[in-house]
Amino acid sequence: MSRVLVTGIANPAGSSLVRQLKAKGHWVLGVDEIPARCGAADGVAVVSPSNTRGYLWELRGLVAGHGIEILIPTMSAELVVFSEARDDFAPGVRVVIADPAPVRRAHDKYLTMTCLAGAGVSVPRFGLPSALGSVHDAMDILGGPLVVKPRISRNGRGIRLLGRTSDSGARAARIWASLDDSWMVQRFAPGTEYAAQGFRHGQLTGPGDVLVVLERTLREAAKEDGSPTVRVRKAQAPSDSDVAVVAGSSAAALGLTGPFSVDIKRLQDGKPAVLEVEARFGMFSALAPGVLDTVLELCKQDHPLEEFA
Repeated sequence: MSRVLVTGIANPAGSSLVRQLKAKGHWVLGVDEIPARCGAADGVAVVSPSNTRGYLWELRGLVAGHGIEILIPTMSAELVVFSEARDDFAPGVRVVIADPAPVRRAHDKYLTMTCLAGAGVSVPRFGLPSALGSVHDAMDILGGPLVVKPRISRNGRGIRLLGRTSDSGARAARIWASLDDSWMVQRFAPGTEYAAQGFRHGQLTGPGDVLVVLERTLREAAKEDGSPTVRVRKAQAPSDSDVAVVAGSSAAALGLTGPFSVDIKRLQDGKPAVLEVEARFGMFSALAPGVLDTVLELCKQDHPLEEFA
């Protein structure tokens, strides 16, 4: 049994990871800047936001106080901070995160798209607001309705769809006027949505790597608040093998190792394209148990940190 600290337990990725670890018999401390119920965790601590000066020292104190052996960050905002501090974070503690350079590339969504496009990985047409003129110019240049999102992830918050609606695009124009180059613009991909969960040992694809492609679909049954529910299942059709190729190629192009997740949708022509990549466990990692199994096995065998680098 290991003693594991998981961050971001108020979010789906962190809470899922806590449940998986507990089911395997590990002792888990869950932390978050938002007060969260203990749930499956053995203990919970509220910490400062990850962009505050003392954040890492708070975590180091918790690690020392609870005898933590493995630390797994799951919040997008903290990944660069942990990658830069990984090698000397605390004696004897394994921080499950890749090297700083690939984590920074995945952290900035515009850099992600630039890197993937340069490596020949399929992505929706994209750009920065300053280079695209008006919202109508942007739709003409990129070829259709647009998705605008913060370049630095806010755990899915802030993403908006802009199109020429019945108001002749007035709403889209208002939103566009508020954007600067801290935002990225992509052509909307209307097709099937996938979430790939994976683990890479090193820069070359190896037999121990893990990649599971999940298909996401909206269900007709809605939640009590009226919002649709999402059904997630392993992609079964042989025709979905192209999604796996794109997911694996995106992680390789960014240089990511360790756990990662990739959001993919099919374009108008049916071709799969990467929407974004995260250098962490995804919210659906429970459907890809081999990712966590691989991490725990490497830690158990006391492999060097380069396995995650």
